[in-house]
Order: sequence, then C-alpha cells, then structure tokens
Amino acid sequence: MKKLLLLRHAKSCWEDSSLADHDRPLKPRGVKAARRIGQLIGAQHCCPDLVLCSTAVRAKETLRLVLEEIDGTPPVEYVERLYHCSLDVFVSVLQSIPWDLPVVMLVGHNPGLEEFLSHLTGQPQTMPTGALGRIELDLSQWSDFNSATEGRLVDLWRPRELKASE
Repeated sequence: MKKLLLLRHAKSCWEDSSLADHDRPLKPRGVKAARRIGQLIGAQHCCPDLVLCSTAVRAKETLRLVLEEIDGTPPVEYVERLYHCSLDVFVSVLQSIPWDLPVVMLVGHNPGLEEFLSHLTGQPQTMPTGALGRIELDLSQWSDFNSATEGRLVDLWRPRELKASE
C-alpha cells in the first residue's frame, strides 16, 4: 500500500505585474494556510518520505512553510515538469519513485493537480489553493503506477475548513 499526498500551492500574490507567473510569491493569507496545512500533516502523522515539488516560487514557498511545521525533514526534489503539468507527467514522475518509499507528496498547481486527483479517485473534487489530498494506492511499488491506477481518497483538507489549531 502506498500513500500519495497532493498539495496545491497556497494563495499567491498578483500585486507585482512585472513578475512572470512562475515567480509569484505567496500572499500573507497563503503563508498562514501553508503553516496550517503543515500543522495538520504533523497532527495526522502523514509526513512524507519524499516530496516532489514544482519549481514555481509559490510552490517552493508553500513547501518550505509546510516543512517548518512537521517533525523531520524528508528529501525534497524540485521537478520543473510539475509546473502546470498533465496526467502523463504525473504518471511518469510517480513511476520513477524508489519502490520502498511508502508516502510521497507532490506539490503542484491547478488545473492539473485537481484533474489528477479526480482522475485517480474517480471523484470530482475542488482543490483550492493550499488544499491537501491524501490518497491510498493499492501498489507494492511506484513503478507499477500507470494512468489506469485507481486510488481511494482518504482525506481532502481545504485551509478555510481547518480550525486554527489543526
């Protein structure tokens, strides 16, 4: 059994119109939400064994804040292909993960992340900024993952639905 955490970056700032989309930072609201999600991960004891993160500034900042709130520091790989990617990219990225890692987190963007979650679970879901989904996969190794793999949505947390203490 493998567990996959899908984290959409937290709310980003559009104030500086000179910045490229890839370079937008988080808004203060996004900072708060990312910390709240990190606290939740710690409280739920679902810390990842590996994190694969988009190279966008807002994704990297979200991840940094999340990791500040959990015990331990999982290895992190920044994957350029996760920036606004398709289902095929998610599949190939997951297939490349070492077989022995039970919990993996992907940090990415919509619409791809939301579409991937819905495809994987067969349940249309919304993933607003900062949302975290936890999915169980009946796999013994990540290399068996493919576009027909079905997962079970265990939890879907949205920052606005969380209490400040969660």
